Amino acid sequence: MTATLRPTPSACPACVAAPAAEALAEAALPTEAQITLSLPTIHCAACIADVERALNADPAVQSARVNLTRKRVAITAHPDFSVDHAIALVTRAGFEAHELDATALSATTNDRAGRELLMRLAVAGFASMNVMLLSIAVWSGAEGPTRDLFHWVSAAIVLPAVAFSAQPFFRNAWSALRAARLNMDVPISLAIALALVTSLWETALSGEHAYFDAAIALTFFLLAGRYLDHRTRAVARSAAEELAALEVPRAWRLTETGEEQVPVSELTVGALFRVRPGGRVPVDGEIVEGASELDRSLLTGETLPVQAEPGRAVSAGEVNLTGPLVIRATAVGRDTSLARMADLVAIAESGRSRYTSLADRAAKLYAPGVHILSALSFVGWFLWSGDLRISLNIAAAVLIITCPCALGLAVPAVTTAASGRLFRRGLLIKNATALERLAQVDTVVFDKTGTLTTGTPELTNLGDFTRKDLEIALALAEGSSHPLSQALTAAARAAGITPAKLAELTEIPGHGTQGTWRGRRVRLGRASWVGALPGAQTAAWLQIGDADAQPFRFTDRLREGAAETVCALQQAGHRVILMSGDTTPAVETFAARIGIAEWLAEARPEDKAARIKALSESGAHVLMVGDGLNDTAALAGAHVSISPASALDAARVASDIVLLGQSLAPLPEAVTTARKATKRIRENFTIATWYNVIAVPLAVAGLCSPLIAALAMSVSSITVSLNALRLR
Repeated sequence: MTATLRPTPSACPACVAAPAAEALAEAALPTEAQITLSLPTIHCAACIADVERALNADPAVQSARVNLTRKRVAITAHPDFSVDHAIALVTRAGFEAHELDATALSATTNDRAGRELLMRLAVAGFASMNVMLLSIAVWSGAEGPTRDLFHWVSAAIVLPAVAFSAQPFFRNAWSALRAARLNMDVPISLAIALALVTSLWETALSGEHAYFDAAIALTFFLLAGRYLDHRTRAVARSAAEELAALEVPRAWRLTETGEEQVPVSELTVGALFRVRPGGRVPVDGEIVEGASELDRSLLTGETLPVQAEPGRAVSAGEVNLTGPLVIRATAVGRDTSLARMADLVAIAESGRSRYTSLADRAAKLYAPGVHILSALSFVGWFLWSGDLRISLNIAAAVLIITCPCALGLAVPAVTTAASGRLFRRGLLIKNATALERLAQVDTVVFDKTGTLTTGTPELTNLGDFTRKDLEIALALAEGSSHPLSQALTAAARAAGITPAKLAELTEIPGHGTQGTWRGRRVRLGRASWVGALPGAQTAAWLQIGDADAQPFRFTDRLREGAAETVCALQQAGHRVILMSGDTTPAVETFAARIGIAEWLAEARPEDKAARIKALSESGAHVLMVGDGLNDTAALAGAHVSISPASALDAARVASDIVLLGQSLAPLPEAVTTARKATKRIRENFTIATWYNVIAVPLAVAGLCSPLIAALAMSVSSITVSLNALRLR
């Protein structure tokens, strides 16, 4: 029986594609949120367990893994799980947490240059070991065809190895020659190339001497120095990128349909956006709705918050303290006040970029000297012997034995040791020449707010109040996020005070907090709000009923180690200056408190930059220590600069060194270590110079065999490395 084939209806292309399209659309929908938080205060396995337990207890969290080495936690959660909620969970567990921008961190995980250098180093090392084994036979007395065979095998190993491994030196040398200048890679490349050419010629003519082992050993040692230098900078760059990732620029833009969160780059002039209490103003603008107070300390150095009300102009970077504000953008992108500050920074940086490192200065003298010496050796031997082969061999020997292997290791070996020591003390070196410049410092300029102080107030007159007053004040303070209220809360809680029971507790943005206690109105806030006369010192005023208001007085909390650091620097003979944007009475009082005789108050960013420039022009080598946007131009213009990890991103970028911890105590040690490091670098240059003084006459006299060249280079390189390790 024959089966009947029936035609099937052709499917509509759209119908066929629809299920696949729906599947793709579903796959494209965000199925989970990936959040990364920085946890700067974790330090042990118990911290890891506490953080992970706090996060995993939330049903929206799918997984939370803490990395103790990097001090961060990676969270995978439901798409609706917010960063703010994650931070709140970690904070309630007793740990500090900050959001990290995963995009800014991506560069730290892809160190292509480092992997490339390491691969070239491995190839050079492997080839060097094999060629040295072959060379032992030649040094032991192999002659005739046996010696030639070993030379040809060495050539087969070394030529491709050098062609691959020595590329960084060849590229840098070619770039320098195209620009009509010399650097340390020019004699290196010439020595390697001439050694290979001479060795091939000698091998083809069945000569006794070949320099294949010296060429590959030289490449290996120099790559080791280059990799050490790269790793030092990569660690600094990685940590700096992580610090930069703490700044996540987003804004809540208001539209006709409501509120949406957008990147700051999408804000345009005239756009309305909301800044919640505790948030940072993203762009310049004008307040159109709301009342609050603004913390401008990072921008201007002012410790007292300023009143925020409709019509007031605000700048990017100011922090909203108490009430929500609706702001209309008046300047975005390159037109903001930050752009003008960036111009100051660019001008200031141009002066510092002219600094010439010790290695560069050595290269300017060393590179032409080596070439001239090699050329003179060739000419002298050719005139004396008339033998081109002998003359070229001796010229190659001179280049090889004088090749700056020790000089190439002199700086990176010391820099690596010194940077490692300072990193363990909490200082991150970002710039390659920062240590050399830090060693020359004779004048130290400090910013006040956020640098010598923590930028947080500290209550000074808790004992002036009765327990009943403190209980009422604590209840009012706990109802506010204002810095003075938070400081009062911390001091009262530490004294064992419990809050009174208040009714109708409310916060009046821009004024303070009020409530009802036993039928009487109680207030904690600004002097003008409670009918008091403001004094020169920072204060929050407590009023109970109709009684006169009493002030809780505050002062800037000193950063840990600030007083000791200032004293140690002064005892070491450094001139110490205080520059701040805060008011004259506040700066004068603080300078007397910490023991700094020379100070400048109410300094704008351009004033600080001008003062740094004037000091530099007078011959001073200035170390600037600051944390705010108003410090960036001064940081960039100083001979060398340091900023705390808590500083704004712009200040950290402008600085040469970042202080990772909270204490300023490592600063005097940093100067001492920098001076020791510079001394070690100069000692290494001396070692390399004496090596050349001893070895060069041997090479010029024609007494330098490949064995002597290889041993001499190895001994000089090892000596330089061991001398650098003395810093540890």
